[in-house]
Amino acid sequence: MILSQTSRLAAPPPFHGSYAAGDVTLLLQPLSLQPIDDLAEKERLIQSGERHYSEMISPERPPSPAYLALFHQAVADHAPRMARDLVHLARRIRAVRPDGVTLVSLARAGTPVGVLLRRLLAELLAVDAPHYSISVIRDRGVDAQALDHILARHPAHSLVFIDGWTAKGAITTTLSSSLAAYGHRRGIQVAPELFVLSDLAGRASGCGSTDDYLIPSALLNASVSGLVSRSILNDQIEPGQFHGCLFYADWQAHDLSRWFVDRLLAEVRPNRQTWLSEALPTIDAAGARLRCDTMVHTLCKRHGLATAHFVKPGIGEATRALLRRTPSLLLVRNPASAEVRHLVQLAQERAVPIEADPALALQAVALIRSLSDG
Repeated sequence: MILSQTSRLAAPPPFHGSYAAGDVTLLLQPLSLQPIDDLAEKERLIQSGERHYSEMISPERPPSPAYLALFHQAVADHAPRMARDLVHLARRIRAVRPDGVTLVSLARAGTPVGVLLRRLLAELLAVDAPHYSISVIRDRGVDAQALDHILARHPAHSLVFIDGWTAKGAITTTLSSSLAAYGHRRGIQVAPELFVLSDLAGRASGCGSTDDYLIPSALLNASVSGLVSRSILNDQIEPGQFHGCLFYADWQAHDLSRWFVDRLLAEVRPNRQTWLSEALPTIDAAGARLRCDTMVHTLCKRHGLATAHFVKPGIGEATRALLRRTPSLLLVRNPASAEVRHLVQLAQERAVPIEADPALALQAVALIRSLSDG
């Protein structure tokens, strides 16, 4: 059946990935799509403008034993920091939504954070916060069909958007502009308030900190995010359907999604009274924004990059770049730091040069090679 642009299809059955049904509703449509194995060809298609990054996907594979060991070490080292920031973030959200909270995490880095915040709001602050995860794609915006689904069930003023971190602030800008356009079309105002664990770009509405530290869930992809891929928007998505994803149902033996949530909650419970009663840290968003913008500008000039899109700042974005793109260089403040151990391993495996820069404003930055440079 051919549908008009204004037609609406019925919402698919509830989809939770590998999470418990009460933890999240993933407003994503599982697709069948052949991944592009050749990352160089994928990079060419993106940079030439022939394909948007959201139309394609790289293959994902379960982590190797050596890389999985790095993940577990990262959890051991950084779970306490992440847990404390999560409690602070839950308190900030509760303060700005005293009449009720609906969590809307950005698939997929925001999904584990959203699941944890839903649990913490319930356990620590007696707030029952429904949690949805939706697609927001740079240059293409928020999934309007997913927003329609949420707003048919919850008041607009209760929505809070969740992600893992900001890097340059591109998704923050995309979220803000697309929500404004959505509100104009639908005649409803949805505040573009994004809350993240680490606001490197200084552009979030609230955060746990502005530090570039290793958020353990950044190391893994589907196996710590409900066994779903990042979101996909291609010609398989008909009008009225949610954006798509791949669901790796056969990865159950490798799935750490629920384990990760339980592990972080185990860090919170012995410290709950302390973290609930302590003063929330002061956040210097303007300072973080200046730090990030200055660094990106400097790196573009120093390395002859035509666009800031080729700069992937921070541990989280550098990890994504090494897993999905074709970096030309990995910059690290200290190659011997445990914070960047997994980045060094990934770079070595993919023959990406590593350069130490003790003056680097963040822990790590990946630079993408411009194919026009030959």
